[in-house]
Amino acid sequence: MKKNGFSLIELMIAVAVVGILAAIAVPSYNAYVRRANRSDATRTMILDAQALERCYSQNFAYAPCPNAPAGAAPSSQGNYTVVIAVTANPATYTITATPVSPVQLNDTACATFTLNSAGTQGATDNSNANNTQTCWGST
Repeated sequence: MKKNGFSLIELMIAVAVVGILAAIAVPSYNAYVRRANRSDATRTMILDAQALERCYSQNFAYAPCPNAPAGAAPSSQGNYTVVIAVTANPATYTITATPVSPVQLNDTACATFTLNSAGTQGATDNSNANNTQTCWGST
């Protein structure tokens, strides 16, 4: 009599193979998602800087301006909190983005993003080391 089907050994081997593949794929996928979500911070900061520059071109000041952002606000996808600090004399601003979503809080390579009125981009990792090129997408 011939039996069709899988033996328990064959089933356990298949489960082990799937487990090994998942152990490799899930961390890689999470790293990809963190890198992709960094654009949420940079995009929001660049759009805020453009609004501030439009305000400056009309009023010769970065604030107050009804169309320019001010204070703290969530990024467009909600992964970061973006804080805009404006000084009056001299007229400058600094925009800072820090992660708030659980996925981005695990992004140790890019803990904070900055952009100032001179157009200087910056980023630091969890140990406060400069990581601008990686975080702003230059590498």
